[in-house]
Amino acid sequence: MRFSRIAGDPMLDLVNTVDWRLGGPERSERLLTFAEVLGWTLEFGLISEDEAAVLRDLAQRDPARAEGVRREVVDARERVYGTLFADDADAAAALADMYRAAIAAADLVRTGDGWRWQDREIGLGLPRDRVVRGLLALTQRADLDRLHQCEDAKCGWVYLDTSPRRNRRWCNTKDCGDRNRARTYYARQKAKSS
Repeated sequence: MRFSRIAGDPMLDLVNTVDWRLGGPERSERLLTFAEVLGWTLEFGLISEDEAAVLRDLAQRDPARAEGVRREVVDARERVYGTLFADDADAAAALADMYRAAIAAADLVRTGDGWRWQDREIGLGLPRDRVVRGLLALTQRADLDRLHQCEDAKCGWVYLDTSPRRNRRWCNTKDCGDRNRARTYYARQKAKSS
C-alpha cells in the first residue's frame, strides 16, 4: 500500500495525495506521473489490473496525452478540495463540467439491484473519468458535516471525523498528533523557564 488510507473515503484519500498542503514551499505532490495516477486508481479499486495494463501501453504510445490526463486528475482533486473546504463556487462549477464530460464517455447500466456508470472504452482518460465521478459522489455524501482538516499548521490532510465525540484533531495521532503535542509541551517548558 503506497498511499494513505486515513480519510474514511477513497476520494478524500485522493485529496491527501498532497503532502504538507498548507506548508508553502514544503508542499509536495505525490501524483507526479501518469504511472502514479494509475497506481492510485488501481490501489483504490477504480481500475482493474487488466485496465491498468492497457493504460500503461497507451501511455507509452502517447506520453503527452498521459501527462495531460495526470494534470486533469490533479486539477479535479484540487477542485473538490476548493469546493469542500473553501466553499468555492467556481471550483464546484468546474467540477460539474468535468463530471458532465466524464459521464458523456459512459453509459448508465443496470447491475443487480442498482445502476452504475460503464465506460464505453479503455482510453487514457479512463482514470480521470472514474476519479471525477467518485469526486462528485463524495460531494453528495450525507455525512459531510463530519468533514475535517488536520489541525497541524502545515499538514492539511482531510478526513471524516467518525470519533464518537467528533473531537479528532489530527489526520494521524502517531504523526501530526505526536508532533504537535511535543511542540506544545516544549513551548510550555520554554515559557516556564523564561
